[in-house]
Amino acid sequence: MREFAGYNHGVNLGGWLSQSGYEKEHLENFITEDDIKRIAGWGCDHVRLPFDFNIILDDNNAVSADAFKYLDRCVSWCEKYNLNIILDLHKTLGFSFDKGENESGFFEDEKYQDVFVAIWRETAKHYADKADRVAFELLNEITEKKYAIIWNNIAARTIREIRAAAPDNFILIGGIYQNSIFGLTLLDKPCTNNIVFNFHYYDPLVFTHQRAPWVDTMSPDCKIDYPDTKETYRQKSLENVGADIAQKFDNFGGEMIDASFMKWEMLVAVEVAEKLDVPIYCGEYGVIDRVSDDQLMNWYTDISSVFNKLGIGRAAWTYREKDFGIVDPCRSKIVDKLVKLL
Repeated sequence: MREFAGYNHGVNLGGWLSQSGYEKEHLENFITEDDIKRIAGWGCDHVRLPFDFNIILDDNNAVSADAFKYLDRCVSWCEKYNLNIILDLHKTLGFSFDKGENESGFFEDEKYQDVFVAIWRETAKHYADKADRVAFELLNEITEKKYAIIWNNIAARTIREIRAAAPDNFILIGGIYQNSIFGLTLLDKPCTNNIVFNFHYYDPLVFTHQRAPWVDTMSPDCKIDYPDTKETYRQKSLENVGADIAQKFDNFGGEMIDASFMKWEMLVAVEVAEKLDVPIYCGEYGVIDRVSDDQLMNWYTDISSVFNKLGIGRAAWTYREKDFGIVDPCRSKIVDKLVKLL
C-alpha cells in the first residue's frame, strides 16, 4: 500500500476556524503558536486544520481579500516547527455534515458548487508553492448515499481546477456516510497524481459517542466498556444507535470487540487503497470526554496498534474542546501517556 508520506501522526485543530463562532477574540486566541509548538513536541508530523467557508468568503460569497489570514498564520507556525498541514474545508456554502447548521442545496445547485470550486481554485493558487508542506481536503463528511455519484463529479471538477494552479499538493477525498470506510468503496479511481482517500473512524460508535446528546437515538444513560463482547455491543447498539450499525457486529467473525474488530474494518480501506493504488488516511478518530481515562486508553492503545500494523497515517480528534479534547482538564492525568499513542 502506498504511503501518505509526512502525514503519519497528527492531531486536529477542531473548533478554531470551524464549528464555532467567528468572533475576533476566539479566532485570535483559540489556537496560538504555543499550541503548535506543543503538538510538535509530542512527535507529531502534521496537523489537520478544519475551516469553514465563512472564514474565506465575503458577504457576496466571493473569496475575500484577507481570506487566508488565519490559514496563513497556522501554516507559518507549522513551517517554524516542522509540521505539515492539511487544510480541511469542514463546511461549504450549501452543505454541512451537521444538520444543525441548516446548510442545504450544495448537491443540487450549481451556483453553490461554483462557489466551492472558486474556494479551492484560490486556495490552490495561494499554496501552490508549499506543496511539500500543505495538503488540501476537499470537504468534510459527505452524508447520504444519494450524493455518492454527484460527489464524485464535483470532486473531479474541483481537482481539475486545483491541478491547473497547484500540480503537486496532496488532495484528500472522503466518501459518504460521514467519511465512513464503506464510503471509500464508492469513490472513483483518481485521474491525477497525489490523491489520498480519507476516512474517519469512531467505531464502535456506541462506545466513542456514548451519551452524546447530538446522537438523536442515544440514551443519556448509555454506558459501555471497551473492550467487551460482540453480543454486548450488538445489543447496546440496537438500543442507542440503530439496527444498521448493530448489523456490523453480526457480520464480524470474532467474539470480542477489540483490536481484531478494528483491523477487520480497516482492511476494507486497505483493499480499496491497493485496488486503486492510492494512499489512505484517517482524518479523524477519538473518544468522547464522557468516557473514563482507563477506558479511553484501552481504545487508543488498540487503534494505535492497528494503524501502525497497517501503515495508516492519522489525526486524532481533537486538540481542544468539542467534547473530545486531548488537552482538556478532564484528561490531565493521562495526557502525557495519551499523546504517545497518536
